[in-house]
Amino acid sequence: MSNDKSDVLRGTLDLMILKALDAMGPLHGYAIARRIEQISGQQLAINQGTIYPALVKLSRRHWIATKWGQSTTGRRVKFYAITAKGQKQLRAEEDDWQRAAGIVARFFKLSG
Repeated sequence: MSNDKSDVLRGTLDLMILKALDAMGPLHGYAIARRIEQISGQQLAINQGTIYPALVKLSRRHWIATKWGQSTTGRRVKFYAITAKGQKQLRAEEDDWQRAAGIVARFFKLSG
């Protein structure tokens, strides 16, 4: 990746959201997006049009649960937390990602 912010790789946003919630506990959508950007070293750009549809999808799959609360600024916001089903899915996605990354890594070792 270049120094410019990039879009999220296809199929990885769910994994990053689940991992952030697993590591950090319940967060509201804006905080999840900022945390993903922070962990990426500011290499990813996560906007509302990206994060909120993903959160709705994960909620419909029962991988995350929602609860209304107050942000640190006193605003009413929806907090998201990973569920037991989401933790199971996270482990499966982590395994799949590690396997796929291992396969791709083998190609970088090829000499031409």
